[in-house]
Amino acid sequence: MTRYFISAGIELQEGADLGTAEAGLKKLVEATQNEPGCHFFEIRQNLQDRTRFTLWECWTDKAALAAHFEMPHTKAFLARNLTQVRYIEELGEIGAEVPVEA
Repeated sequence: MTRYFISAGIELQEGADLGTAEAGLKKLVEATQNEPGCHFFEIRQNLQDRTRFTLWECWTDKAALAAHFEMPHTKAFLARNLTQVRYIEELGEIGAEVPVEA
């Protein structure tokens, strides 16, 4: 079974409150883990720099991830501008072919 994996680095947006961001990220994780097509969705906080986080997620496919961005809880979190994305990596099984975009 092919799955779509993402790793992303996110950080606190300048001027955002860390405690507010932490609470918002926890709620986002709880809501996202119950979405259709989500195999796992975790966010971990950097212990040396608490304003940085790493997101690990696995979806059935890119369509499931796209649907995640249309969910009310995702839109509500993003609208608060608490964090910003530093990088996104698309990951696959070792030796997997790069999927062709439709």
